[in-house]
Amino acid sequence: MPLASAFCLAWSPDGKHTGMQNEELSPPGQPGGLFATAANLARNGLGLAISRIELAAIELGEVRTHLLKLALLGALGLVAAWFALAWWSVLIVVLAWPVMGWTVLALLGAGFSLAAVLLLKRAQAMLREDKLSLPATMAELRSDRDALM
Repeated sequence: MPLASAFCLAWSPDGKHTGMQNEELSPPGQPGGLFATAANLARNGLGLAISRIELAAIELGEVRTHLLKLALLGALGLVAAWFALAWWSVLIVVLAWPVMGWTVLALLGAGFSLAAVLLLKRAQAMLREDKLSLPATMAELRSDRDALM
């Protein structure tokens, strides 16, 4: 009997390789063949489920990173918007009085306004790029569904 047909690898419940002799895996026509096939099918299904869970865990880590970036951009955008509001308010007050410092305040107000607009546009672009939707996991789950049906 060739070595390849006398010995095959299987997975034990603790995740380690175990050797199984052919006597334990009977051919389909003999008693126990259906159970061995069902066990192999369950083992393969479990391996598939574990790999999908691992992929989802990796993508969830990426989504967490993107959410943190989005939260930081949102917070910076809010701070810039508040500064823009404050500087534009000060500019209105200064322009109402005949003082020469209004040009500096105008530049600061315009700069903070521009920063607020750019940060908010970047946050919108991140949302449009759909980085929060687990694309690889969903594609793999769709391909699994299509293969099984």
